Amino acid sequence: MSSHLKGYFARVLVALLAMFALLCALASPAAAQNQPVPKWELYGGYSFFDPGANITGTLPGALLPLTSRLESNPRGAGVSITYNIDQWIGLTLDTSTHWGSGEITLPKRIDDTAFSSLSFGPKITLRHERFAPFLEVLVGDHRLMPDAFHDVDKLGVMIGGGLDVNLSRHVALRLIRADYVLSNYRYGNSGVPSTEIRGLRAQTGLVYMFGGGEPPAPPTAACSVQPSEVFAGETVTATARGSNFNPKRTVKYDWNGTGVKVAGSDASVQIDTTGLQLGSYAVTANLNEGGKHGFASCSARFTVKEPHPPVISCLADPERVRTGGNSTIHSTASSPDGRRLIYSYTSSAGEVSGNGDTVTLNTRDAQPGRITVTCNVNDDRVPPLTASSTTSVLVEAPPPPPAPAPEIKQLEAKLALHSIYFPTARPTAENPEGGLVDSQAEILKALAEDFKSYLKYKPDAHLILGGHADPRGSAEYNKGLTQRRVDRAKNFLVEHGVPGDHFETRSFGKENQLTADQIKELIAQDPDMSPADRQKMLNNLQVMVLANNRRVDVTLSTTGQQSTRLYPFNAKDFLALISIKGGEKKPADTKKRKK
Repeated sequence: MSSHLKGYFARVLVALLAMFALLCALASPAAAQNQPVPKWELYGGYSFFDPGANITGTLPGALLPLTSRLESNPRGAGVSITYNIDQWIGLTLDTSTHWGSGEITLPKRIDDTAFSSLSFGPKITLRHERFAPFLEVLVGDHRLMPDAFHDVDKLGVMIGGGLDVNLSRHVALRLIRADYVLSNYRYGNSGVPSTEIRGLRAQTGLVYMFGGGEPPAPPTAACSVQPSEVFAGETVTATARGSNFNPKRTVKYDWNGTGVKVAGSDASVQIDTTGLQLGSYAVTANLNEGGKHGFASCSARFTVKEPHPPVISCLADPERVRTGGNSTIHSTASSPDGRRLIYSYTSSAGEVSGNGDTVTLNTRDAQPGRITVTCNVNDDRVPPLTASSTTSVLVEAPPPPPAPAPEIKQLEAKLALHSIYFPTARPTAENPEGGLVDSQAEILKALAEDFKSYLKYKPDAHLILGGHADPRGSAEYNKGLTQRRVDRAKNFLVEHGVPGDHFETRSFGKENQLTADQIKELIAQDPDMSPADRQKMLNNLQVMVLANNRRVDVTLSTTGQQSTRLYPFNAKDFLALISIKGGEKKPADTKKRKK
């Protein structure tokens, strides 16, 4: 085979491969989904064969072999049948024959040669709606039949491809089929060169396709809205669902509506119904996957209905209370449209506390008379629909307090409400349980006994203990000191049976000091002092001012009665109480902190 012929066949093969690659790039195989893949393809048509070889052989009686160029043969026909395993792969059984010229010449020509083949092999097809390019490799029997020599059968190979143009579902035009043919023959002894076929077989014809079932159903779409009935202002969700679309393609959604605006390009979109009038509205979705047949549309309707406001009624229990008493307000509300409800309340007097359908009216600080309570309910629309109802509570003045029983009066008069006095700087932080001298402890014991008896009649009574200190020392130190004095007095009373929750304590530090004039008046009013003693105390007035300010005052909560400030001038521990020296040392660079 000449280099010229080899180049020619190579160019033909490259052209076939290039055509196949171009069609693969332009034609998406997914488009073939619109048509079923046939199970069988039966081809029949014209066949052309160019051996592309020289034949060499020895004629009977000849001494030397003869060589001649095999001519191309336009006289031929071909038939093949293909079984398709799937969309891509098939198995082809192929046969073709190319006969001689039919001329009778003497001697016979060695270049007039017939050729036939029977082959089998795989076929790869790239299917498109209109085109079906394919490649094939066929292996089988190749028979070369020259007029001058005997027929020879050899194993041969065909490699090539072609292009089918679909005319209908069952018929296609095989526009071209070109195969590179390879086989080898020998006519004579081993010394005679072999005949190598490196040729081209080209065919065109019709393909009949059958089997493979019905074509797939066309794409469809179904639309729905949820909910189908709404009130103006509520959101409607519209959803489109497609069927029979190519799963390898992306479906695009285009929404529009009649009388409404639909925003979005997804399978589900939201519809704003704010401001819509009562009536029925339609939305439409167009689904498109981009192909010629990949389109479907659907519609759905929803209704904007008339809203109904909630209803409410409420009542008070009890309907009559004393000043300062409470009444429970019960509301019963419902929404004909099944909306969520929110409660609120107002009153002409008193104070309403709580939320929900049950609240409390407190009539503290309210004047006797009728209080009107307005019960409101809103639904959860925007803006909400509302309803109101009222109920009333009659506030009655409390009866006048009964006259105190004689026993209570006697106890209140008897209660040993005397201020308790402490020595300077006592009790200390190191010993908070100290500092209470005997005379003052006896006063607290008497107070404890009387107050326990008083609690039997006035269980809500409590003692108010207020601690004081003389003006010496810093404000911070005096606050701590007076708090320790209050705690010492309270703890002593608790130790002697007074309940710990019947106290209120206050620490004044060096605030609210008694002045020198107030101390003079207290000395003058003391019935237990002689004129000489009074004068002696007045001569030491500054010391007495300091001593009288180191105390704890006692107040009875029920009557407001305050303790008597009667300094224990005649007590055995009087000198310890009035001493200005305390038990705490001062810092070297600060003022004295003693009390």
